[in-house]
Amino acid sequence: MIHAEKLTRHFRVKKEIVEAVRGIDIDVAEGELLAFLGPNGAGKSTTLRMLTSLLPPTSGTATVAGVSVVDDPAGVRKRIGYIGQGNGAGHYYRVLDELLMQGRFYGMSKTESRQRAGELLETLDLRDLAKRAVITLSGGQRRRLDIAMGLMHQPRLLFLDEPSTGMDPQNRANLWEHIVRMRQQHGTTIVLTTHYLEEADSMAERVVVIDHGQIIADDTPANLKAKLAGDRIMFTVPAGDVEKAERLLADHGNLLQRAGVTNDRIRVSARVENGPEVLPVLVRAADAAGLAVLAAQLHQPTLDDVFLNLTGRSLREGGESR
Repeated sequence: MIHAEKLTRHFRVKKEIVEAVRGIDIDVAEGELLAFLGPNGAGKSTTLRMLTSLLPPTSGTATVAGVSVVDDPAGVRKRIGYIGQGNGAGHYYRVLDELLMQGRFYGMSKTESRQRAGELLETLDLRDLAKRAVITLSGGQRRRLDIAMGLMHQPRLLFLDEPSTGMDPQNRANLWEHIVRMRQQHGTTIVLTTHYLEEADSMAERVVVIDHGQIIADDTPANLKAKLAGDRIMFTVPAGDVEKAERLLADHGNLLQRAGVTNDRIRVSARVENGPEVLPVLVRAADAAGLAVLAAQLHQPTLDDVFLNLTGRSLREGGESR
C-alpha cells in the first residue's frame, strides 16, 4: 500500500537549512495498522504530509495506493483519507452540510452521502450537532467532525495525524471502535501519529519510532519492549541482605542498581525476560535462601521506556513541531 525510498524534506529557515526528514525507507502492507512515534519535531507529521502529497519531498520517492506522490499527487488524494492536526471544516457551514459536500467531492451520490453522513454523525456523537454552524462547536466537537469528513468516502488507506487530540476518553474509545470496525469490514490500511502511547501500544500492529528525521526502530510493540526495554523486577530488602539479593537477581537477569529507602531498607532491581513468570520463581528462591523480601514489584516496559533506552530522552519531551 505504501513504498517509500530515501524520502527527505528540507526547509529553509532564514539562511539556515533544516533537515526535517532525512532518508525515510518504509513499506506498509495492505490492511496494516502502523503508528509513527517520536517527540515533537521528530519529523512524523512532515513524513505524513509527504505521503499524502500535501508536501512535495525534497528528494526520494514514494508510491501510495499504487500512485506516485511526485508524479500524480491528485491521484493519491483520490485514493486516501487524511485527517490532519488542523480543523478542515468551514467555520460558517453546518455540520451536516460539510459532510454532504465532502461526500459529493469524492463522487458519492446524494443518497450515498446522506446515508454515510448519518452513520458517522451517530458513531462520532455528532447527531445533535448536525444543524449547528462549525464555528459554534467546541474544540473536541470540531475534531470529531474532521474525523467524520476524513471517513466519508470509506478510503482503503487512511492517514491520521494525532486523531484523538482534544477528545475525552469516551469519544476516543468511540473513535477507535469505529476504526477497528472499519478495518474488519473493509480491510482499511491505517497510518497514524499519536502522542497517546497506550493507543499505539494497544492498537498498532507495528510501531515505527522516528527521531531527528530518521527511523530508529521498526517492529511490533511487544517486540520493541522485549528487545529494547525488558521487564524490571525490584526487591526491597533489609540493608544487611543487599548482597544476597543482588546475587539472586543477577542469576536471573541483568542487575541494574540499588537505591536507598527509609528505615534501613534497600531496593535492588534487575532486567529480566518474561517478568510475570520469573517473579514468583525469584520470590520462592529468596524464601528458600532465607532472604527477607519486604516488597516485590514487577514493572513491564512502555513504549516510552523503549524510546528512553534508544535515545536517552522521553517521548513525552517537548520540542518544536515539524
